[in-house]
Order: sequence, then structure tokens, then C-alpha cells
Amino acid sequence: MITEILKNRFCQNMTRHPDLEWDFVEDRLNENKEVLEVLKRMEESGGEPDAIGIDESSGKIIFCDCSSETPAGRRSLCYDDEALEKRKKNPPSGSAMHQSQEMDVSMLTEELYRRLQELGPFDQKTSSWIATPYDVRSKGGALFCERRYGVVFTFHNGADSYYSVRGWRGYITV
Repeated sequence: MITEILKNRFCQNMTRHPDLEWDFVEDRLNENKEVLEVLKRMEESGGEPDAIGIDESSGKIIFCDCSSETPAGRRSLCYDDEALEKRKKNPPSGSAMHQSQEMDVSMLTEELYRRLQELGPFDQKTSSWIATPYDVRSKGGALFCERRYGVVFTFHNGADSYYSVRGWRGYITV
């Protein structure tokens, strides 16, 4: 059951959420059963979701993909469906934005990606598409992040590009 998986991960990784107690988290989850289905989809695609704190503006708990590398079930994707349609030669199987929408999960912003990286070393061999501002996307680009040499980098690429080690990380609040 997803609740047991989440509880075990929560208890094993207390440094990710030192100001949260499991009983509080569990109460929020029980009040929002539809969120459990979303977290289950995140888990099934390799995301290993865990609480990483509270969103100060909304007071909601942030659950984020905490797998050490970009979730295995969400790689080799271009950024969005517009990029996928333009990719005539060797198109990928799908797009990161489409998958995130199907799963009801938001793609990490650069701010949340950096917040995650403060909790441990993630994406040392992979990279993750992140939510890209309109002014970048409207020019054909998209942003991704990774951690190399102990430093978190934000890069750009054509939105239609895809690599076997690039996927996306997501989050949901409850």
C-alpha cells in the first residue's frame, strides 16, 4: 500500500523534513485520497516520492520525486508535445509535460530543484527537465538541471532534444 511505502521512506529520511511529523503528514494524506493515487503513480514510475517540507505560501506539504537519479520510468522524452510534433526524425516516445499532466504532477521549478538538491545529491548521472519560463520556451528552448562535481547546474537545450539519461522530476502539494 502506498501509505506504508511513504511512511517507511519518510521515517528513513528525516533530514529531508526535520520540521514534519508523520502523524501530521498522514492526516493530510487521509483528507486528500486523490493525492494518494498521484503519489502511487509517482512511485510506480520510479520517483520515490517523499515530503521535503512545507510550501510557505500555501501551508501545504510538498511531496517531490526523491529518487537518486531521474525516475527511470520518465526518461528519453522531449520537453513538451509541441516539440514532439516538430521532431520528425527519430522522435522520442513522448514528452515530459504530457507525462506530468497525465500523472497530475507538476514539473519541478528551478527553485524547487535547487531546494531538493540541498537535501542530498540527486541527478549525478542523469538530468531533469524543469518547468521552463515562457520567454525561453517561445524561442524553442527548454531548461534542465543536473548535479555534477558537487554543483547544481541549470542548462538549456532545444525542447525537441531527448537523451536516455534526461527525464523529469515532479512534485505535488497536499
